[in-house]
Amino acid sequence: MPTDPQTPGHDTWVIVPCFNEANWIRGVVDALAAQVGIELTVLVIDNASTDGTGDIALEAAAAHPGLDLRVLVETEKGTGCASDSGARCAIAAGATRILRTDGDCLPAPTWAARMADSLHPDGGGLDLVGGNLRARRDDGTAPFAAAITVPVLYGLIRVVARYRPDNNQKDQGYQAPFLLAGGLNMGITASAYEASGGFPRTRIEDVHEDKELVNRVRRVSSKLGYRRDAIVHYSNRRAKQHGIIGTLRWYLNHGAGADVVDVR
Repeated sequence: MPTDPQTPGHDTWVIVPCFNEANWIRGVVDALAAQVGIELTVLVIDNASTDGTGDIALEAAAAHPGLDLRVLVETEKGTGCASDSGARCAIAAGATRILRTDGDCLPAPTWAARMADSLHPDGGGLDLVGGNLRARRDDGTAPFAAAITVPVLYGLIRVVARYRPDNNQKDQGYQAPFLLAGGLNMGITASAYEASGGFPRTRIEDVHEDKELVNRVRRVSSKLGYRRDAIVHYSNRRAKQHGIIGTLRWYLNHGAGADVVDVR
């Protein structure tokens, strides 16, 4: 396993920004090691964790000898900062396609191959792709009913976000309608990342870094799309802490009704 995160790796990299994810990161590593139909380089970006997240990620990877996993430390606080550092590290090491998920998520085994296919010139030919979401039910943060309600709510939010007037202002130079592509399940080509300027180097409290990336990309490309069969199971930690209404407020208007919005 390379010790230098910028050692050349595979064409497709998965970046995972993390802050104090010691209780969650093993599951993410296991899920990424179980991906089928594709070779991956995984980059965990340890955003100045104090609980040994990076070391635990490396320990988890040791159980999967075929997994190319590296850890990059980013000391500047912010999901946007960590994601940008990870993406630029991947590009510098030769990545042509970059996928992103979060430190508490479980991508389905076919997730990476399907997302990467959407970004391949011989596949979907997209510059940016968003995937589908399902609620985790193994971590005690979502009731059984979430298996039904979460996909319905996500689909509704995706449609509302696409057509909201403030997401499609004509004076912004957008070449495509708005696409809801959360950082927990998105992919982008290296060329589009560099052309757009990439993730803003911001904190989650200040800016939706994934929404800003989508807006930046659609100023330079019309090739944005959605991959329904590329599924990530995500934790409902935010909903458990803030409630359903507060969580919807967070995703729609960047406000969770609480002083602390970063529950990582």
